[in-house]
Amino acid sequence: MSSTVEKLGPSRVKLTVEIPFADLKPHLDKAYVDIASSVTIPGFRKGKVPPLVIDQRFGRGAVLQEAINSILPSAYEGAVVEAKVSPLGEPEIEITKLEDGEVIEFSAEVDIRPEFEVPDFAELSAVVDAKKPVEDEVTERIDLLRSRFATTAEVDRPAADGDRVTLDLVASRDGEPLPDGTAVDIAYIVGSGGMIDGLDVAVVGLSVGEEAEFASTLVGGALEGEPADIKVTVKKVAEQTLPEVDDEFASMISEFDTVEEMKADLAKGVEANLEAEQVAAGRDKIIEAMVAATDFEVPAGVVASEVDARKEQINGQLAQAGLTLERYLEQTPEETSRTVEDFWAELEANTVKGLKAQLILDKIADDAEFNVEQEDLSKMIVQKAMRNGTTPEAEAQHMMEHNHLGAWMAEIRRNKAMGEVVAKAKVTDTDGAVVDITMRTGEAMAESDH
Repeated sequence: MSSTVEKLGPSRVKLTVEIPFADLKPHLDKAYVDIASSVTIPGFRKGKVPPLVIDQRFGRGAVLQEAINSILPSAYEGAVVEAKVSPLGEPEIEITKLEDGEVIEFSAEVDIRPEFEVPDFAELSAVVDAKKPVEDEVTERIDLLRSRFATTAEVDRPAADGDRVTLDLVASRDGEPLPDGTAVDIAYIVGSGGMIDGLDVAVVGLSVGEEAEFASTLVGGALEGEPADIKVTVKKVAEQTLPEVDDEFASMISEFDTVEEMKADLAKGVEANLEAEQVAAGRDKIIEAMVAATDFEVPAGVVASEVDARKEQINGQLAQAGLTLERYLEQTPEETSRTVEDFWAELEANTVKGLKAQLILDKIADDAEFNVEQEDLSKMIVQKAMRNGTTPEAEAQHMMEHNHLGAWMAEIRRNKAMGEVVAKAKVTDTDGAVVDITMRTGEAMAESDH
C-alpha cells in the first residue's frame, strides 16, 4: 500500500491511497465466505456457495464493495500515520480508481490539527480570589444546620423577619382577579426573599387575619413577568427557635460528641472545598492564558460540528423541561439581558476556546510522547465511579458498551499535559500568595469535562 498527502489549507489535507489487489484479496475472500453463509441458494448447502455463483446472483461489484469497506479503516489509518497528521473528525472518502484484479485507489479529505507553537509554560500566569476565611464558612454551615433543626411555635404578635408564616395570595389587575392568580396556605419565612418582590415589606408588621396590598410582578404561570396588584393575607405566624450550638446539638447532627470535634471536622471539609475551588479557578485561568498565547485557527468544519451538537443537546434539554430558549432566558434572572443571538454567539466562542485548549494539550502530549498505562485508566475509572456513585465495574462496562475508551485515553493524556503546564505556570491569589494547583489538576479537569 502506498499513499500521498496534499495540503488543501492550513488545517485540511487530502490523502490518496493506493491498495494493491494482493492486499485486498484476503478481504475479498472473507466477503465471499460471509455472503455464502448468509444466503440460501437452491442446490447449494449454506456456506458452500461458490464465488462464481455469488457473482452471478449478486454481482461482482457488491462483493468488491464489501471487501473495500472492510479494508478502508486500516488503509486510512496507515495513510494517516505515514503522513504524520492528526485528523479532526471523520474523513470524506471517495473511491477514485477500481481496477478489478489490479489496484484500488481512494482519496480521503479530512480536517487536521493545524501547526502551531505551544507557549512557554513559565510565562503563563493567573490570579484567583483569595480563599474565604474558614471560620466564616464553618459558621454559615452551622447556621444552615441550625435552621434545619429549628422548632416553631405560633405566636400572637405581628410578623417579623425570621418568622414562618402561612399566607393567602390573590393577584388582580384593575380590580379583577387574574386567572390562576390565587394561592392559599403558602408557607413562607419572612425575610428570605424567595417569592414575590415586595412581599417581605408587606408582611412585616401584619398579625393573623390582617392583609396588605402591593404592586409587583408575577412569577411562574402563564402570566409570568406581568405586572399585577397583590393582596396578601396572614393566616398564621410562628416564631422559629434555633437550637443552641452545644454538645447535644453536635451529637444530634453529626457523629461527634462535642462542638469542638464537630467544628474541627467541618473546618477540614471547608478547607478542602475552598482549596478545590482555587485549584479549579486557577486551572481555568491558566487554560485561558494558554489559549490566548497560542495563535492558530480551529478548522471551521470542526467548530460547526461541535456547535451543532451542543445546540442539539441544549434544545433537547429545554424541550424536556417544556421550555424554549427564549422562555428560559426570560425566566432566568442572570440571563434576562441576553438575547437568543447573544446566547448562541457566546456558546460558539466558548466552544472555540474549548477546542483550542484540547488541541494545544493534545500537541503537548504528543510532543512529550505521553502514554496511557493500565494504571492510569484504572485510576480514572475509580474516580468516575466515586464521582457518579457507581462501581468501577459499572464504569468499565459503560466505557466498553459506549466505546468511550479512546475518549477516556485522550482525556488522560490531556490531564498529563496539563500537569506539565501547571508545574511551570504561576498562580497567585488576590492577596499575593502563591497557589499550588499541581496536585489536583488532573482530577479537576476530569470533573469539568463531565
